[in-house]
Amino acid sequence: MGEIVDAPHQQTRPLLTPYKMGKFKLSHRLVMPPMIRRRSWNNIPQPHAAVYYSQRATNADLIITEATVISEAARGYQDTPGIWSKEQVEAWKPIVDAVHAKAGFIFCQIWHVGRASTFEYQPNGQAPISSTSNVLKPQLQANAEEPAKFSPPRRLRTDEIPLVVNQC
Repeated sequence: MGEIVDAPHQQTRPLLTPYKMGKFKLSHRLVMPPMIRRRSWNNIPQPHAAVYYSQRATNADLIITEATVISEAARGYQDTPGIWSKEQVEAWKPIVDAVHAKAGFIFCQIWHVGRASTFEYQPNGQAPISSTSNVLKPQLQANAEEPAKFSPPRRLRTDEIPLVVNQC
């Protein structure tokens, strides 16, 4: 199950051993992965997120936030947090502070949904951008009775790629 150590019949459990990840010294190798919560309002993280994330933070643990959209055009789902406006960045600060208060680490999972969007989530009702112009097939999503339908995307031009990258 693990590596044999000096003492007879004792084993270490690699998942529970410390790990150095760049400049971060984690207390173990378990990471809280990103999960879609969809509890933001107008793409602004809410104060209850500080409670949610801090309840899961302990000394030198790593938490990766829920998917956080990088721009207005990156949206595709209702009630997901963003990080492109000053108001959103300010709303994330108490969340980050709450995790740091428990000596935890928190990374933001940045997100652009690409073609998994609709005209209603796009600025001025434009087509979602993607690497392809192929439309996604309707998909049943959590807590939905009807399958989600996606708008036909506009294929991103090569010269537009740096614009999206720079939104990060």
